[in-house]
Amino acid sequence: MSTDKPTPWTAARVSRCKGREKIACVTAADAATARLADNAGMHLILVGDSLAMTVLGYANTLPATMGAMLHHTAAVVRGVSQALVVADMPFLSYHLSLEQALRNAGRFIQKAGAGAVKIEGGAMRAETIRHLVSNGIPVLGHIGLTPQSIHTLGGYKVQGRGDTAGKQLKDDLAAVIDAGAFAIVLECVTQTMGAELTRLASVPTIGIGAGPECDGQILVSHDLLGLTPPDATPRFARRYAELGDATAKAFAAYRDEVLRGIFPANEHGYH
Repeated sequence: MSTDKPTPWTAARVSRCKGREKIACVTAADAATARLADNAGMHLILVGDSLAMTVLGYANTLPATMGAMLHHTAAVVRGVSQALVVADMPFLSYHLSLEQALRNAGRFIQKAGAGAVKIEGGAMRAETIRHLVSNGIPVLGHIGLTPQSIHTLGGYKVQGRGDTAGKQLKDDLAAVIDAGAFAIVLECVTQTMGAELTRLASVPTIGIGAGPECDGQILVSHDLLGLTPPDATPRFARRYAELGDATAKAFAAYRDEVLRGIFPANEHGYH
C-alpha cells in the first residue's frame, strides 16, 4: 500500500488540465471552510474579494482592503494541504503602477502563503499580468463581468452580448493569455460566448455564470452552502445545502434551552 501523499495543486498543474480534466473551484475566507473544501478534493480555492460582501457585510467588493485580504488568505492557507490557494487582489491594490502591483502581489505570496493571485481586467491589465508573471508570481485572469468595475459597467450585468462586446471579450482573452495568465475566470457571459472563449483559449477557462463548456467552474461558497438569502442568490449558483436554515434552527434551539434551563445538563459539566 502506497503512503505517498497526493501531489499538491499548483498554477502549472491547473494549466495542464486544459482539454484533459475539469477543474472544481470554490471560494473560502477562513481555515474551517478551506479545510472542508480541500478535503473534498477542490483543485483551486479562491480567497475572493467577495468576502467583503459575504463575510464583512458590505454592499459590493470595493471596500475589501489589502489588510483584510492578507488576513483571510493566510487563514485559508492554514486550512489547506492540497488545493491551490489564489488570492484576489482587491480594488486599488494593482491599479496605480507596476511597482505597486508587484509589491502587493508579493505580499500575498510571501506573507500570506498564496500560490497565485487573481487580477480583474482584460487587455488593459495585460502589462500588469506580464510584469507579475515575469517576476515569478502566477496570475489567474478574470474577464467578463468584473465586479471591481461595477460603476463603469452599470451594475451586475451579463457580458458578451452583441458583436462589439463579443469582440472585446475575445481581444481581452487573447491579451490575458499572451501576458502569461495560467487560467482565466469568465464571469457572467452568455453560454454561447463562454463556449467560444473556451475553444479559443489555450489555457483553462473557469466559469461562474458562463455555461457548462468552460474547463472548470467556481462558486462562492456562501451561495453553494445556502448561507446567502434565497433572494440574493445569483441565477447561476446552485444551492447544494441549506446551512443558513440549519444554522438558524440550531441557534433558536440553543437559545430556547438556555432560557428554559435545559442547557447545560449534568453531562455538560465537570465533576
